[in-house]
Amino acid sequence: MIPKVFKEVIDLGDGREISIETGKLAKQAHGSVVVQSGKCMLLCTVVSNYKQSDVDFLPLTVDYREKFAAAGRYPGGFFKREARPSDGEVLTMRLVDRVLRPLFPKDYHAETQVMIQLMSHDENVMPEAMAGLAASAAIQLSDFPFECPISEARVGRVNGEFVINPTRAQLAESDIDMMIGASADSVMMVEGEMDEISEEEMAEAIKFAHEAIKVQCAAQVKLAEAFGKKEVREYAEEREDEDLAKKVHDMAYDKVYAIAKAGSAKHERSAAFAEIKAEIKATFSEEELADYGDLVSKYYSKAEKAAIRNLTLDEGLRLDGRKTDEIRPIWCEIDYLPSTHGSAIFTRGETQALATVTLGTSRDANKIDMPSHEGEENFYLHYNFPPFCTGEARPLRGTSRREVGHGNLAQRGLKGMIPADCPYTVRVVSEVLESNGSSSMATVCAGTMALMDAGVKMIRPVSGIAMGLISDAKTGKYAVLSDILGDEDHLGDMDFKVTGTSEGITACQMDIKVKGLSYEILVNALKQAREGRLHILGKITDTISTPAESVKEHAPTMVTRRVPNEFIGALIGPGGKVIQEMQKETETTIVINEDPVTEEGIVEILGVGQEGINAVMAKIDAILFKPTVGSVYEVKVIKMLDFGAVVEYMDAPGNEVLLHVSELAWERTENVTDVVNMGDVFDVKYFGLDPRTRKEKVSRKALLPKPEGFVERPPRDDKKRDDRRGNDRNRDRKPRRD
Repeated sequence: MIPKVFKEVIDLGDGREISIETGKLAKQAHGSVVVQSGKCMLLCTVVSNYKQSDVDFLPLTVDYREKFAAAGRYPGGFFKREARPSDGEVLTMRLVDRVLRPLFPKDYHAETQVMIQLMSHDENVMPEAMAGLAASAAIQLSDFPFECPISEARVGRVNGEFVINPTRAQLAESDIDMMIGASADSVMMVEGEMDEISEEEMAEAIKFAHEAIKVQCAAQVKLAEAFGKKEVREYAEEREDEDLAKKVHDMAYDKVYAIAKAGSAKHERSAAFAEIKAEIKATFSEEELADYGDLVSKYYSKAEKAAIRNLTLDEGLRLDGRKTDEIRPIWCEIDYLPSTHGSAIFTRGETQALATVTLGTSRDANKIDMPSHEGEENFYLHYNFPPFCTGEARPLRGTSRREVGHGNLAQRGLKGMIPADCPYTVRVVSEVLESNGSSSMATVCAGTMALMDAGVKMIRPVSGIAMGLISDAKTGKYAVLSDILGDEDHLGDMDFKVTGTSEGITACQMDIKVKGLSYEILVNALKQAREGRLHILGKITDTISTPAESVKEHAPTMVTRRVPNEFIGALIGPGGKVIQEMQKETETTIVINEDPVTEEGIVEILGVGQEGINAVMAKIDAILFKPTVGSVYEVKVIKMLDFGAVVEYMDAPGNEVLLHVSELAWERTENVTDVVNMGDVFDVKYFGLDPRTRKEKVSRKALLPKPEGFVERPPRDDKKRDDRRGNDRNRDRKPRRD
């Protein structure tokens, strides 16, 4: 039986289209779609268990994988199959999860899985831009309780014009690379990097992407209606008790408000809140707590959240006593670790990051091997968030998705300020040692100082800040919070992180939790963030204002040298013998790459001691050495022969030439040793190739005065000699018999 296929087409307005199709593949899933643009095809399936899980959150898993077969390639590694997800895939999972999760009911706790697979790749289409569309479209075809369709769009700006879902080539020329997630009514998620743009420009880019998303949401609605919209499933909703909620609120609100207003430290405040909660629970019997103790905890959390929000909206005060635009105390230190190439500590309130910098060659670049993208990163940042930084003890299970995401945000914030002519591969590692509010932005600040401490010539220093928003739709009140705490991260209506220089924004990440947030509030929040960024930037530049003039004594110096293509073989040597011996003798690292345009060899020389680097440069000079006809060079005798001496150019060790016995002196020389000996140093004149021998000719006697009365022998007539030899051969030849 041929399946019935349902399809909707979205026009991107520039000749490109995105199609959403269902009915052909994966029909046992609760919802499945194929999203296609050009030759790029994504298959998305969604499944959610009908039984609620015994947890108090939504166990949602978003999985995005790129199949190597989609690009006609084999996976790397011994087993030749896809294994753990790459960082690029993890980042796409996070982007989709952040938009989907808030739209499920808060009391829906069924195990839910969204699987998105790249099945066919098109080099002119970046598949991650369509992952959110695919996920939402599949959910629309299911019976999940889900608020409304959403989509995601990538926006770039090329030559001043915004572009939706740009190609990788367009993105290389773009000064904006942002991913926006939204419903038809509201923007919900923003993440991206920019080339120091203004707050107004960022808002315009979000608006442009939102208009495209509205069209994509409408297409999902049409597809679901054509397919046959399913009835939303019933599930066991959480029980509610309004009387209990009011009782707990009345018992908790004023006490929480008083503690929140006191402006205490994190641990002191947490202990006080825990005591209030314990006092409230103590008013209930064991039987009552066994019956609805979970509701008591839930309603207490609501009362605590309401009290803290109202304190900020009504009095402009925050949990730690700060005003809404006030930044916590900051202290910084550079060059803390004696053996690293660069290091810095950045501490803001109860958040602390220790960043290190390591300098290397192109051989140390981070290789990206995905079906949709192959390449190398010469600047990359890794972020570590150990459990002790929040006072917890938990097992380490490898790098978490959160660590990948936070590290990527910090990397995007900094990488635009690494100059294009930086000769090094640069790795930054951030160790978060304390955390109470935006360790990723502390990473940006610590990373900036560590880079400058290492001598990396940053274009401009970068700072970052985490912001929050509390709003009341009924009263119209709102408060933008600068430098939010960890607790404020959970109770606000918008959490956003912004990095930038004195000239503009370099990266951002936003999660917007309220519907219909006006662009006026968004721009005001971004402007307040700018003031905070500049304040933090001042603290950074007070500690280190400009990059160090040079790398540290124990750090490697990088020198690059271009070598004509024809000399690369001589530099490497047979089986790599020359370059290996050079590295061993000079204690340097030498890497040779080819310029794809000029086909020249680009030689990278990395060494701690300048002496070793100079030795390598001298060797390269020797290999590239070409004497000029008529020039005089100092040479040294390195070998004695019966018919002359082999001499080596002093300016180019390893370059040898034969000094024939006839060119030693004007007088007849019977023995070479009568004139020169091993180790003698003297000048010779270079005459180029001898037309008779076709070998290089140098002369010592040409630089000596002719002896008085010296008569040169006339040159031999080579033509007569050749004729004579030919005639002799003819005479010796016997007549041929017929």
